[in-house]
Amino acid sequence: MNTWLYLTPEGAVQPCAQWLCCLVSASNKRSVLSLADAAKQLSGQAVHLVLPMEMCGWLRTEKWPSRRGPDAQAIAFAIEDRLSEDLETLHLSIGPRDSQGRYPVLVLNKQRFAALLALVAELGITVSTVQVDADRLPNDQAYGVWWLGRWLLGGALDVRLAVSVHGLAAISPQLPEPICWLDEGFEALHGQAGAGSAINLLHGEFRREHRRFPWSTALISAALLFTLGWGNTLARSHFFEDQAQRLSDQSEQRFRALYPEQTRIVDLSAQLKALQKQTSVSAQDTQIARLLKLTEQVIGASSVEVQRIEYRVGDGWKLQLTAGSFAELEQLRERGQSSGLPIGLGSASKVQDRVQALLTLESRP
Repeated sequence: MNTWLYLTPEGAVQPCAQWLCCLVSASNKRSVLSLADAAKQLSGQAVHLVLPMEMCGWLRTEKWPSRRGPDAQAIAFAIEDRLSEDLETLHLSIGPRDSQGRYPVLVLNKQRFAALLALVAELGITVSTVQVDADRLPNDQAYGVWWLGRWLLGGALDVRLAVSVHGLAAISPQLPEPICWLDEGFEALHGQAGAGSAINLLHGEFRREHRRFPWSTALISAALLFTLGWGNTLARSHFFEDQAQRLSDQSEQRFRALYPEQTRIVDLSAQLKALQKQTSVSAQDTQIARLLKLTEQVIGASSVEVQRIEYRVGDGWKLQLTAGSFAELEQLRERGQSSGLPIGLGSASKVQDRVQALLTLESRP
């Protein structure tokens, strides 16, 4: 069960415990609260932290010359001339190679990122992954979505941006078409399309540390648990045996009540399946007979054409009809009532010089 914590861009200027954020629970319930209140609500539960795009930079490499995946250092040297800060001060996070052989890279100041993680840890928030909101948009198409007071651009676009309303108006002429614009970005960030190939920033020197487990304590605990589990298994085994015998006796009683002619029970499951199959075949024959009666006594006496026939258990027969006029359909309905069949006509519409309608014959045993 995943829980997400989105940081708002306003708090990035001066990070503190009162930084406003949006907490998204596993059931997709959203709560806007401070970072300190989020820590209390989480109570140690691990969370996926999502940074605002305003804290990061994003770019793509040129087409990589070899099929072999490059290491982080090779990527860093390839994009060094496009960075606004010294390479040593930056934390680079590399995403998967795209269809054109390029690698996406998220760029974040190391000192700033370390301070943020320290603040989160100080508040008692356990972080499992760190992503960026604009990078979470699905890759199935280009997206522009409204989220936390600004527009996020990403997905299949060659950019990852967060812009204000005025900023979007300024860059709109340079954006490609088409773009899926959403006034509510939550569905794109957490919908069925998923979060695309969002990059996790927790790697390298910021890799999540796993505490060493006290193996001696673990062995003692395992021995105790095994002893308790063995005793519990024996008790449960006796209990389930008693329950199984009781259910078996009840099943035989109900079977004899439903099928009194079955005086001998050898294999209860096989006998029940055979009887149910006979009942099903009989019911199927009955439904086909009713369809034949409908076609012979009701439809056959008219000039109505049958375009399609469909049968569903519980719903009955559905016939798509084409008639010359609404009057013919009315005559058809009257013949159906006279025949005693439970028919209904609906969805009538005129298409060119013909009338289409749906005739239903209710399913009755």
